[in-house]
Amino acid sequence: MSQRLMAALIAGPLVLVLLVLAAFLPLDYVTYRPGQTVDVLAETDGSEIIQVDGHQAYRDDGELRMTTVLVSLPKDDAGDCGSGCRKNLFDLMAAWISPDDAVYPYDAVYDEDETQESNDREGAVSMVTSQDAAIAAALRELGVKFTSAVEVSFVEEGMPAEGKLLVGDVLLEVNGEKVTSAQQIQDAVKATKPGESVDLRIRRDRTELDVKIEPRTVKGQKMIGITPGNGFVFPFDVKVNIDPNIGGPSAGLMFALSIYDTLTPGSLTGGHVVAGSGEIDPAGKVGPIGGIQQKIAGARDDGAELFLVPADNCDEALGADPGDMRLVRATTMHEAREAIEDWVADPDADLPSCEDAA
Repeated sequence: MSQRLMAALIAGPLVLVLLVLAAFLPLDYVTYRPGQTVDVLAETDGSEIIQVDGHQAYRDDGELRMTTVLVSLPKDDAGDCGSGCRKNLFDLMAAWISPDDAVYPYDAVYDEDETQESNDREGAVSMVTSQDAAIAAALRELGVKFTSAVEVSFVEEGMPAEGKLLVGDVLLEVNGEKVTSAQQIQDAVKATKPGESVDLRIRRDRTELDVKIEPRTVKGQKMIGITPGNGFVFPFDVKVNIDPNIGGPSAGLMFALSIYDTLTPGSLTGGHVVAGSGEIDPAGKVGPIGGIQQKIAGARDDGAELFLVPADNCDEALGADPGDMRLVRATTMHEAREAIEDWVADPDADLPSCEDAA
């Protein structure tokens, strides 16, 4: 037997072992893929996504689609990686070849101590705050006045607040004192003695309620199991009935435009399909988001004709394939609204563009 043949016989099984390892061994990279798009003006499970109580609502034609990205999950609390976590070599090669997918180093996407549980919680809180900011931005665009408040942004399962407080409850008083900051709630919880309760007065759906909650000590800290955050008291009720599994703040701009469209007569989109992405603050400023190229691809495949791009994402957006869809730069909600109206009036109108920003 020649040395060449012997080397081949030895190397063959080793190569096979390496290929098997590559197929199952998770690598420190994350994949981004186009996710679903959701028409925020539509219904879900038989009810409108944008729900209004106390103000006239106008239901018209056209679509305003929020966009999402399918991202590999972080590790779980035990530090393990399952099928949805970091990808193997074949997964990464498939994503690399796809013109609409992307591959990033794991550390560039997730913090060292970030887990699936912490990521889900952060996404849930961000979704709540983004909805409040969107309502505020839309009402500000309409000239409707409202006030700031502290509200419940998250309720932890299995903790004392579960069943007593709900996400969106406005925290009016704690132990008889007017609530002016989230820190005030945390301080009141820490100050309780064993067996004592925190007395809260809340507002839920225009009704004020009194709630008593006895804190629980977890890892040396007293907790009731909520995340208080900045919110608002509006003159009428607006809710965004979106799938709770869709987390994060990046749909803020599309929420705001959909709320504005629902509160005003006529179709903002002129019956067309408009998609986009962008975080929004209560003043209507549009902030950058992640996965813009995958969101553009998802909107293109779902038939959008116009896509709103946060100004800070314009450079990256120019590397995507929009097909026949037109990309429009969005710096504020007001600018985005006017761009849609100008485009509806004239599809060839001169609109804010990412090319100009670049």
